[in-house]
Amino acid sequence: MKTLLTITIFFIQLSCTNAFAQTSPSKVSDKNYSTEIIRYNVPATERSNFEKAYQDAGQYLQASPYCLGYQVIHGNEEPNHYIVIIHWTSQQDHLQLFRKEKGFFAFFNLVKPFYNNIEEMKHYDLTPNKWTRG
Repeated sequence: MKTLLTITIFFIQLSCTNAFAQTSPSKVSDKNYSTEIIRYNVPATERSNFEKAYQDAGQYLQASPYCLGYQVIHGNEEPNHYIVIIHWTSQQDHLQLFRKEKGFFAFFNLVKPFYNNIEEMKHYDLTPNKWTRG
């Protein structure tokens, strides 16, 4: 579990850096960006369906002005584990605005078959503590 947490934190930091690469540091700190982490436990027989669902659902995230980027990562040591990282303009924008968009229902219908595979679904705020090798 500690290894999974360490890997998750590394990828969150890496993803946050990439998601905001075109935004100046002062603008990032002035905003209330939020990162949603969804951890799934997906059996081997469903992995290709899961990845296809998120591949198809990605178009609705890309179309939303509230989504800044997303990434799906797959566990090596625990191959049943996937982590979906979605960067939002804010937690409020995600929960109150994105979920009212027309595209949300299409997005949700694609990933809904894996809803019972969710082990964790939480929002995290950025902190000024980060470092990446440039």
